[in-house]
Amino acid sequence: MRAVVQRVSGASVVVDGETVGEFRERGLCVLVGVTHDDTKEKAERLARKLWTVRLFDGGGDGDGDGGDGAEGGGPGSEKSCSDLGAPLMVISQFTLYGDARKGRRPTWNAAAPGELAEPLVDEVVAVLRSLGARVETGRFGADMKVSLTNDGPFTVLLEV
Repeated sequence: MRAVVQRVSGASVVVDGETVGEFRERGLCVLVGVTHDDTKEKAERLARKLWTVRLFDGGGDGDGDGGDGAEGGGPGSEKSCSDLGAPLMVISQFTLYGDARKGRRPTWNAAAPGELAEPLVDEVVAVLRSLGARVETGRFGADMKVSLTNDGPFTVLLEV
């Protein structure tokens, strides 16, 4: 499984003119891609990582490094969603497994089919909620309009 994780100050998803998910405070917008060999165990591991990975400023010493004077963390690496009770927007994104190395059109061969991908994305959401997370979602397979304000910008790629 692959996830593009963006620290945001708000995010929303609209499908057919209806807002299906939204939050207006700092949190994470997570685009999740599933490939053929992904499993429920990988989905659980990704959910736990998303809940605990430290991507938010700790408020620290104000020197811009996101910390309290300690080295190595970098900006925005003191607090996690679990520390802050920050929401997550989880959106299925099969195009994360697109491959455009050859030719002018990407192929989607590495992306799992919907019947495999949808339950695994649902598992990520379910595990996050069981951990206490507030999770907003898109709608699997729909044409979604995703809006967000990237805070930083701050974007990381997670793979499990």
